[in-house]
Amino acid sequence: MMMMKGEMYAQVGSAIATLMFVWAMFKQYFPNEYRGPIKKHCRKIFSSFYPYMEITFPEHTGERLKRSEVYTAVQTYLSANSTKNAKRLKVDTVKDSQSLVLSMDDYEEVTDVFEGIRLWWASNNKISENRSISLYPASEEKRYYTLTFHERHRDVVTERYLKYIMEQGEASLLKNRQRKLYTNNPSDNWYGYKRTVWSHVNFEHPARFETLAMEPNKKEEILNDLIKFSQSKEYYEKIGKPWKRGYLLYGPPGTGKSTMIAAMANFLSYDVYDVELTAVKDNTELRKLLIETSNKSIIVIEDIDCSLDLTGQRKKEKENDEEEEKDPIKNIGKEKEKKGSQVTLSGLLNFIDGLWSACGGERIIVFTTNYVEKLDPALIRRGRMDKHIELSYCRFEAFKVLAKNYLGLDSHHLFERIRLLLEETDTSPADVAENLMYKTVEEDADVCLQKLIEALENAKKEARLKADDEERLKAEKEAKEKESEMENVEKEAKEKENEMEKKKKSADEGKENGVMT
Repeated sequence: MMMMKGEMYAQVGSAIATLMFVWAMFKQYFPNEYRGPIKKHCRKIFSSFYPYMEITFPEHTGERLKRSEVYTAVQTYLSANSTKNAKRLKVDTVKDSQSLVLSMDDYEEVTDVFEGIRLWWASNNKISENRSISLYPASEEKRYYTLTFHERHRDVVTERYLKYIMEQGEASLLKNRQRKLYTNNPSDNWYGYKRTVWSHVNFEHPARFETLAMEPNKKEEILNDLIKFSQSKEYYEKIGKPWKRGYLLYGPPGTGKSTMIAAMANFLSYDVYDVELTAVKDNTELRKLLIETSNKSIIVIEDIDCSLDLTGQRKKEKENDEEEEKDPIKNIGKEKEKKGSQVTLSGLLNFIDGLWSACGGERIIVFTTNYVEKLDPALIRRGRMDKHIELSYCRFEAFKVLAKNYLGLDSHHLFERIRLLLEETDTSPADVAENLMYKTVEEDADVCLQKLIEALENAKKEARLKADDEERLKAEKEAKEKESEMENVEKEAKEKENEMEKKKKSADEGKENGVMT
């Protein structure tokens, strides 16, 4: 028995050695032009006995060997789901990710199960034998993933499993990505090899809805609206509208409009694009900016009433056209003005909801303004700015949020006094927060609340003095108007009296002339 096993092992070893020798001779002496067809036919013969299929996912593909998004999605999926079973792992980074990614090491294999089907993933690395000289040299290492499964499961894998892999991978990428805050560059930097339409930094604003100083009911309403929007892709497709939504934030300075935008971005995990309209030359450049934005983003134009003269612009343009023919000297000054931004109201409207606004999805457009009454009605109508949110002065409910954030207080004996003062004064949340913030080591919650009370009482006095001044000025104005009106009446009466005297004198002179005649 032992002799038979020994002979068998010897025969297997001899067969393997023979195959290796034949393969070496094949590679060494067989012409290259015949190798391809022979390999092809060998694969066909082998596949007739081998019931498994393979799908390859290369790391790089396309122009300049750009990293494949499919490969990245597969890598992220395997990192989150299958690498728990791998014995050898490596640490990798994914572009714009805020965390390290654990992935399978080269030549490692793991098993996955989908709808009861067993699938095998393998990580491979092929080192190229040919070296090329190029302006954009390719890496000598060619990494790729191989998916192996039984051929009877072809339809399930190609129609459902691969789609599932992409969805899960992309969701994981979005969850772990480092979000960005973008601002638009001057158009001089848009061209050339290193063109950059947008510059960015990491978005690390800490604002959250939990810390926003506003009424709980309004906060809940905004949160529900954002959640509904983010989950309504199929609904927007059903009604035939681009998947976007417009928000108009308006209110006095210091009421938290910018903080609201940051909280929205953090809640939805969206990037933020801050558009500086004064740096945009014309409507065409504005459209290019829109094209370069990504999905899952908030496009912001702050203080839109100050960014460009968009208030009543259509009427102004009509008046200017009539004046150009009358006053050619003014045209010189207007030519200088045209060197600045030529973005028009029409261009901005098309930016919001024109045909180009549909290139992409899951976008929120936000306008902020301190003076909503100055904006053109066409700019803020429903359908463009779908939701109007007024951020007003600080009232007691908003104050309680600030007290909890800054002082860690849910209640205090001074709260009632503060509540009465907030009802009588118009104070922004920013001013209230400034008084609640610790300035020195010795200060405590009582000191901060007392400072706030003093500030509110001073604001109340100033508001009363301002109201008295306005009332006095109004009374003086009314008195002057009344006095002026009386003077006009007296003047008119005197003029009538003089006119009557003139007529009487003229009649008397006519009578005297008639007697003399």
